[in-house]
Amino acid sequence: MKPKYQVIIDDIKSHILSGTYSIGEQIPTESALQESYNVSRQTVRKAILELSNEGFLRSEKGSGTYVSNQYRSRAGGNTSKKTIGVITTYISDYIFPSIIRGIERRLNEDNYSLLLASTNNDVAQEKKALEMMLSYGVDGLIVEPTKSNLYNPNIAYYLSFKEQDVPFAMINAFYEELEVPFFCLDDVQSSYLATKELISKGHTQIGIIAKMDDLQGKYRMKGYIKALGEAKLRFHPEHVLSFDTASKTDLSANVTAYLQENREALTAIVCYNDEVGLEVVHACRQLGISIPDELSIIGQDNSYIAKNANIRLTTLTHPQEQMGLDAADWVIRKLQGKKDLPTQTYYQPELVEGETVKEMEIE
Repeated sequence: MKPKYQVIIDDIKSHILSGTYSIGEQIPTESALQESYNVSRQTVRKAILELSNEGFLRSEKGSGTYVSNQYRSRAGGNTSKKTIGVITTYISDYIFPSIIRGIERRLNEDNYSLLLASTNNDVAQEKKALEMMLSYGVDGLIVEPTKSNLYNPNIAYYLSFKEQDVPFAMINAFYEELEVPFFCLDDVQSSYLATKELISKGHTQIGIIAKMDDLQGKYRMKGYIKALGEAKLRFHPEHVLSFDTASKTDLSANVTAYLQENREALTAIVCYNDEVGLEVVHACRQLGISIPDELSIIGQDNSYIAKNANIRLTTLTHPQEQMGLDAADWVIRKLQGKKDLPTQTYYQPELVEGETVKEMEIE
């Protein structure tokens, strides 16, 4: 459990970094803080002293304690080398090493340093990462949003970056409630092409497995529905298996149950990504469902796990390294004062043929 003075420090820091307390504003008095946190005057003074030492507060004798911005110059101001912060949902998983590699490649060209954090797709961890970036005083920021299809409680931190003229861009998704430049795969088109490929092979009973707390999942569902509609195929809610970050741990069991329930009904499945596609492959092997003879599967993202699997998954491309490189280039050019930079960049996916899709035999 945190010491009481640390709770006060963390809380006041959050208020300052999110802009609830603005620079130069007087914070509540010692007695008000005592009452608010139910602690002794000594505990309050210890917290204020610590925050003053870190440059978040300054005390004026006989007047009170005020919010300071000294922490910014103390953190990053001792070096001429600029630092770009990067926040992704995951660091070592799936397509993220390739994205980070692209960012690093571009930053190295102009001798920028990189400060990296991940959120595990958890908004509390995103809050900590944003506070770290603001405290450090990064010169620019690249963010992959956390649970981008849900309301984000950390919007105030992003507005703080805007107020401080710290340029930031988003990758893979964006927060719809923020006006923010982004670099994204055209996720609607990715799932649309996947579904269309299956339809062109004669499949009419096509399911989808989608992750619905991220914007990519919402758009990939949209692409699937669009392709069904164009082909005049009925949308069946029971052919949809949705999951989110919290239920991802149960995905294996849920995929198995979904396949058992729909074994007679479905001939093909569009998967949220390659990771899910390989989960379906694994479940099919357990259930004795032959791929692609009984079930065709398409993943998305053309990830290294799809390339290294013991079955060549049919999938769609994702720009990965190029996306990271372009986002880093955007931030650097913004810092160099370049005008008329793009506010939205969509990458077009292409089908990568594998061995998990089969043409339906006409009976």
